[in-house]
Amino acid sequence: MASLVASFLAFLARLISGASDLWLDCEPLPKQRIYFGNHTSHMDFVVLWSVLPDDVRAQTRPVAAEEYWTTSKLRKYVAAEVFRAVLVDRNSNTVEQRRDQMERMLSGMGKDQSLIIFPEGTRGEGDEVQPFKSGLYHLAKARPEVELVPVFLENLNRVLPKGEYLPVPLLSRVYFGPPLHLQEGESKDAFLERARQAMVKLASQ
Repeated sequence: MASLVASFLAFLARLISGASDLWLDCEPLPKQRIYFGNHTSHMDFVVLWSVLPDDVRAQTRPVAAEEYWTTSKLRKYVAAEVFRAVLVDRNSNTVEQRRDQMERMLSGMGKDQSLIIFPEGTRGEGDEVQPFKSGLYHLAKARPEVELVPVFLENLNRVLPKGEYLPVPLLSRVYFGPPLHLQEGESKDAFLERARQAMVKLASQ
């Protein structure tokens, strides 16, 4: 049942957003990865998830806000059974709390699961890619063998503008860029800026 709901929601998300995907020097393969994208809309992770091929989508888990997806039985069901989301607390402030959120993500990856994350942390206006939070760096450091795939979602801030709840019928596109890894000896700041620039480059396609 959950797989049928997932297929329907993926179809619906593509229909509403008019999303198409473009893979640049990156193949849509069912291998463990961390997809990191820009964040401009409530629809971001759903659309990114929806354009993945079926076999890739089946092993890909979005990281989502626990405080939103646990407020009703329906949301809990969709998050757990349909998206198989890894829920994290975005209000974590202490070192221990942030460490717990990182452990949740690493545990959610297991040996073969991929993640979808949004390293900017908060939604932007779509005009520029904001500086990245440190989570992507810590994931890359903990799992250096896993490919990190930059993603740029184009036009979703116009399909579902901030503060709106009804989508506007426009076309959008999801760009996937060449995978990258944390380099030996690379500092956190240098890595995060290199990853951000990889996303910025996709925005200019």
